[in-house]
Amino acid sequence: MDLEVPEYAYMFGFLQADGHLAKGVGQKGRLTVEINARDIQLLREFQKLTPYNSSITERTRSTNFAKTHHSAIWSLCSLEARTKLNELGLPHGRKSRKVTPPRVEFSRRDYLRGVIDADGSVGFTSKGSPFISLTTASTAIGAYLCFYARKITGALRHPQRNQRDDIYNIVYVGKAAQALSSHLYYPGCLSLLRKQAAADSIMKWVRPPGSKPGPERIEWTAEKDRILLTAQTIDDACAALGHSQNACRARLRKLLDGLVPLPY
Repeated sequence: MDLEVPEYAYMFGFLQADGHLAKGVGQKGRLTVEINARDIQLLREFQKLTPYNSSITERTRSTNFAKTHHSAIWSLCSLEARTKLNELGLPHGRKSRKVTPPRVEFSRRDYLRGVIDADGSVGFTSKGSPFISLTTASTAIGAYLCFYARKITGALRHPQRNQRDDIYNIVYVGKAAQALSSHLYYPGCLSLLRKQAAADSIMKWVRPPGSKPGPERIEWTAEKDRILLTAQTIDDACAALGHSQNACRARLRKLLDGLVPLPY
């Protein structure tokens, strides 16, 4: 399980997001991954990558989302394999908040593609704009995606847990989604076939004539806030900061209403 090898990095990211490592009595235990049966080919690829005996089974059951859900389950019992995965950062039992990116060298884009294939989405919004997103309970995983994606796309994100589920929903839309998906889903990579197909469609996307990009994303600093607060007019602030009037007005309103802290 050398995480510098793209296929193993992808597999480990997927397992961190969608796998379950159970520890039994003594040396007993099991790694299981259950996914929609339409994606069973991915489990077969995992089985090929793993030099230990494992099994793939299928079942149909009722869930909260569908009366009949057909799933495929990959099961691995080898103690040596489970120990290695645990040492690399796959915790036993509930793990959604505890998982972090590997602390050894790893293939970063392949690892993140595995995480997104398991817990993310790739496609188009109802208005036809491309998007790529990740839903995660892990602060470390969410922060790492934002850090890495900024280097690829230039888009800045400050993830916060939503109030309903207490999880992070990190979304990239438009050109940022196109840049990130083309970087993560490169030709010949190991991935869910349906998400690879969606990424391929995103790569061909062209912004419709006449449509405007979304609002600029600004990393506000204490120094920028001080300039904004001391400028005589909004026009003066815009000229000094190089940001639009809408962006400056929105930030000023937050500062004056106490929605964000005033600079020291």
